[in-house]
Amino acid sequence: MTGSTTAAEELGTALDRVARALAAMGAGDPAPYAALWAPGHDVTLFGAWGPVERGHGSVTTTFTWVGSRFSDGALVPRNDVVHVEGDLAVTVGVEEGVVRVDGGEPRLMRLRVTHVLRRADGRWWLVHRHADHPPVDQRVQS
Repeated sequence: MTGSTTAAEELGTALDRVARALAAMGAGDPAPYAALWAPGHDVTLFGAWGPVERGHGSVTTTFTWVGSRFSDGALVPRNDVVHVEGDLAVTVGVEEGVVRVDGGEPRLMRLRVTHVLRRADGRWWLVHRHADHPPVDQRVQS
């Protein structure tokens, strides 16, 4: 190792932090995930349970609500696409795991997720999340 890291290596470290933070979210602790979000007014969330938010305060407050709904589980990301271009990166994939929602029975949750990250001062920050519950593929005939 040369002592310097590339943007891609730094992104790998950031994505590891995201994975650990999502595991905590599924257990009901939103703080690690909220801490990964860039400060400022231009961060955005298109949440799987409906919220659309803009600005660090609104986005991270929504994660507090989301985390309060989860318990006894973990969400595990699988990034099918990771693209880095300069100081911006995009991931596209799924998050899934067995979680309790609102105190209910443990159940599988699967989300389609896109994250956008921006690098500032050598650190990758989340700046956008779009997640949804996958709909039924209309092309599949029953």
